[in-house]
Amino acid sequence: MNFSNLYFFQFTEKILGDPYPLLSPHGALPLSKYTCIRYAVADGVADIVLTRPPLNVLNQQMIKEIITALGTADVDANVSVVRVSGEGDRAFSAGVDVGEHLPDKVHETLDHFHKMFYVLTDLKKPTLAVVNGVALGGGCELAIACDFVVATENAKFGQPEIKVGAIATVATALLPKLIGRKEALQLLFTGDAISAKEAEELGLVNVVVPSDQLDETVTQLVNKLKEKSAIVLQLLRRAIYQGIDSDFKTALAGVTAIYLNDLIATEDAVEGLKAFLEKRKPEWKGK
Repeated sequence: MNFSNLYFFQFTEKILGDPYPLLSPHGALPLSKYTCIRYAVADGVADIVLTRPPLNVLNQQMIKEIITALGTADVDANVSVVRVSGEGDRAFSAGVDVGEHLPDKVHETLDHFHKMFYVLTDLKKPTLAVVNGVALGGGCELAIACDFVVATENAKFGQPEIKVGAIATVATALLPKLIGRKEALQLLFTGDAISAKEAEELGLVNVVVPSDQLDETVTQLVNKLKEKSAIVLQLLRRAIYQGIDSDFKTALAGVTAIYLNDLIATEDAVEGLKAFLEKRKPEWKGK
C-alpha cells in the first residue's frame, strides 16, 4: 500500500471514523489524539509504544491508533525505521481484549485487527518489535509480523486462543510459513507459551538478550538499518514480500522486475556501485 498524503488522510478518517485534524507538518496525529499508544519520531526512528498497563491488551481503539501511527510513519520522510514496543516490563501485549471477540463485536474487531497487518506488511520502512515480558495472542501476532524481533530473556510467546475456544487468525496464516507446519500446529493446538530462547530457535525471534542489554542491542540494530539507503531498503522489503507466497520462479521474476525497473533507476543504486568502485563510503540521498 503506497500511501500518498491525501489517500492516507482519507484512509485514516475512514478507519477511525473520526475527522481528526491531520494536517500537521508531517501528517501526524496530534499527540492528544492517541489514548492507547505513544507515538514519537526521533533520530530517524518512529516509536509506537503500547500503553494500556499492566498488560497492554489490544482493544479496537488501540488497534486503530496503531494503524494510524504506522501510516503516519510510512509517509514521514524523517522516518527510517519503525519500532514497536510495550510499556513496562510485564508485557509487550497479552493479546486482544477477550470481550471484543464476542459475537456482537468480533466482526468489527477482526476487520480492524487484520487491517493493522495489511498496513504493517505494506509499510515502506523496516519494522522492529522489542519484546520485554509476554507477547501472547494478538500481541504475539503483532510482534512476529514485524521484520525483526528483539526479546529479553524473560519474554514469552504464545497463541492461547484455543484455550478460550477461539482461533488466532493471523498466526494460523503466518506461523506455518515462519516455522513450519509441525511447529505451528504445536503452538496453535496446545496454546502453550514458549520462552524467548525457544522462539529464537524456531526463528520467531532474531536475538534474545538480558534485560540490561536490550536498549544497546536494539540501538545497534537500528543503526545498522539507518546506515543503509532508505530507498534501497524500501525496494528490498517490497521485493521480499511480493514473492513470499510464490514459487521460486515467480518470486525471482518479481524481484528481477523490481531490480531492473525500480532499483537501478534510483540515485542511491548508482551511488552505491560508484562508491564501491571508488573505494569510498557512499553518500545516500534516499532517492
